[in-house]
Amino acid sequence: MGRDVPAMVFTGEDRRRYRDKIRRSLDVFAQMLHESRFELRRPRAGLEIELNLVDDRGEPTMKSDEVLAAIAEPNWGPELGRFNVEMNIQPQGLYRDGSLRLEESIRDRLNRAEERAATVGGHLVLVGILPTLRESDVEVSSLSTNARYRLLNEQILAARGEDLHIEIEGVERLDTYAASVTPEAACTSLQFHLEVGPSEFAAHWNAAQAIAGPQVAIAANSPFLFGKELWRETRIRLFEQSTDTRSEELKAQGVRPRVWFGERWITSAFDLFEENVRYFPALLPICDQEDPREVLESGGIPEMGELTLHNGTIYRWNRPVYAVVDGMPHLRVENRVLPAGPSVADITANAAFYYGLLRMLAAAERPVWTRMSFAVAEENLLNAARYGLDAHLYWPDLGEVPAVELVCRRLLPLADQGLELSGVGAPYRDRLLGIIEQRCLTARNGATWQVDTARALGGDHEALRRMTLRYIEYMHTNEPVHLWD
Repeated sequence: MGRDVPAMVFTGEDRRRYRDKIRRSLDVFAQMLHESRFELRRPRAGLEIELNLVDDRGEPTMKSDEVLAAIAEPNWGPELGRFNVEMNIQPQGLYRDGSLRLEESIRDRLNRAEERAATVGGHLVLVGILPTLRESDVEVSSLSTNARYRLLNEQILAARGEDLHIEIEGVERLDTYAASVTPEAACTSLQFHLEVGPSEFAAHWNAAQAIAGPQVAIAANSPFLFGKELWRETRIRLFEQSTDTRSEELKAQGVRPRVWFGERWITSAFDLFEENVRYFPALLPICDQEDPREVLESGGIPEMGELTLHNGTIYRWNRPVYAVVDGMPHLRVENRVLPAGPSVADITANAAFYYGLLRMLAAAERPVWTRMSFAVAEENLLNAARYGLDAHLYWPDLGEVPAVELVCRRLLPLADQGLELSGVGAPYRDRLLGIIEQRCLTARNGATWQVDTARALGGDHEALRRMTLRYIEYMHTNEPVHLWD
């Protein structure tokens, strides 16, 4: 999904060849699932963290190339905007002290990267949307110099045929237009990856969809955009609108958006890849030389570059991933609903809550997705994004309840059981899930801290700037946000 692509112009013949190739790849993928060609081992988890870059004043700085050159490590890379970078944490086991090792790994890499970024006038910030970002910071000139992102921008705007309309009704109202997809760069995410076998994939994806609302409610961290207070997790709505290839007429005709929750529970990973091919035209119709059918019939494992590239241009909140690593194919669920930050401790707590809860729900005798409609799960996500800890969410057997009550009464005990079954020791479970519990009890997550602090400082751009500097100071202490003054 993060592959580099060259700058090019696509022809009708390119699109026809691509469509034929991707359909052939889909047939091969179905055969691989049927023949159980996939690697089966203990589930492993990895993650990606997108970060913002600021200067000494807490304002965005367009120095991604310089910062990445200074960091000079292979697990760091560019993102859509010149004020973004991305860090990848390699998959590792979740059992025993895995959560501790995950936290230490993230902190070590971030501290090392921050020291190097500072040498070129940049600083790293773990936050969903940078509070000091202005509309003038997301012009086309702010796009990453990476050709992949510029080509993607051209294709999205060409498919849409007009400027992007960003309209968000929250505490305040934002109504503006953008001539590029650069506003998407404002959305910096925390993405969890979980490798699972094909037979377990549907249960894990369905479970991830079901808990998207509670995840966002407790971890919201994006209340400001362009100086306005909007949703508690404004990133959800902004991402949907800043990559929308549909005109108003296409929306009225029921064309699916490329940022998509989905429309049904699934029975196989094939369902999602098949929907990708059926519903979405190619944005980047680039064909590889590989013939996936020939590779499979000769005993090899096909990369299926077209299928994976197409999948990478459809932004499901829980996305399926097919990859070949060390010659072996595997499947992953990529969870994309959460914002970055506020601290590494908060990130690790969010991971513990997600992975523990997912283990229990995916193995339940009466799965939660058989007892609630898919539309309700999507509504939960939107309510959580808008209201955060104040949201009311639906859950089977409980009905519509406050999000904090749902998390404390029902979901935290399940997450604890899931982590225990994974071999995570009681001290680690208590510390990490205790962070989630305290957010609920204190009614404080990243979004509420930002709003309360900005209001106390005056509510204008200078207040947002001072709040951002204070945020960065607390972020470096690694104290969870519910303890921030």
